[in-house]
Amino acid sequence: MRRRDALGLLGGAALSWPRRARAQQQAMAVIGMLAVTSAEGNTLRMRAFRDALATAGYVDGQNVEIRYRWAEAHTGRLPELAAELVRSQVSVLVAAGGTASALAAKAATASIPIVFGIGADPVEIGLVASFNRPSGNATGVTSINVELGPKRLELMRELLPSVNDMALLVNPTTPALAEPSTRVSRAAADALGLELHVLQARSSGDLDAIFAKLAELGARALIITPDQLFTAQSERLAALTLQHALPAIYEFREFVAAGGLISYGSSETEYYRLVGNYVGRILKGEKPADLPVQQATRVELLINLKTAKTLGITFPISLLGRADEVIE
Repeated sequence: MRRRDALGLLGGAALSWPRRARAQQQAMAVIGMLAVTSAEGNTLRMRAFRDALATAGYVDGQNVEIRYRWAEAHTGRLPELAAELVRSQVSVLVAAGGTASALAAKAATASIPIVFGIGADPVEIGLVASFNRPSGNATGVTSINVELGPKRLELMRELLPSVNDMALLVNPTTPALAEPSTRVSRAAADALGLELHVLQARSSGDLDAIFAKLAELGARALIITPDQLFTAQSERLAALTLQHALPAIYEFREFVAAGGLISYGSSETEYYRLVGNYVGRILKGEKPADLPVQQATRVELLINLKTAKTLGITFPISLLGRADEVIE
């Protein structure tokens, strides 16, 4: 009798285990990740994000689930992808792919906590009431990549002191980035005595025409402003600058890794760790309204010496000594 009871108990335990596993899975917190570009283009960023989550005690697949939605550079898909994540009842919605994803997330829900990572001013574009008191259901991290526009011009002038004719590439479909980038860059160009041509690319299909126009204008250097369109096209932009023998600077490492000459911008590792830290804090019960918007302040300078050699450019020791990474 006792043996049958024991077997019954064991059998009951065996049968109840799948139910317990399903209950645990259902109770697991879910993070919705809304990104503009692709999984391949976000490898380092997502690693930093997951590292921060792990530091907070959350490991994907163990006690939290991350659901990724990649727009593959098609920003028009973002509202649909954001709505899909909201319908799946995620615990936190992360919009770390820039302004377009943050606005799509904000439009999709007024109740689910949102953590954004953007380069634009979150107050100006209506994401939060203020930096110190975000108010609603959103908070996050901003970069200083727009503010670094003048410094990018200064770096190109330091590298190419005889060049007085440069160009600025902007995406007018994201005015929250394009307009301040143009404004601060024009002011810096005037101060440096540079002629600055401002060219607009609304999609990847405009890039070939843009580079043809640059050749017509006689611009001898290119500054690419922060924008997810250009980040998604880092490899193509790097190839085009080499094809047209045009020294260029962008904000992210991917550009230099793909053959671009220089990158100067916010540290992506710091940026996404800060985003991950806020997600961890919200999962532990803190409210977005109580978490001030943070600013990632660490910047990185990367140089591709192989590209410099191809372009016939010699980097001064002063610049090489300040580089965080040199690709040879």
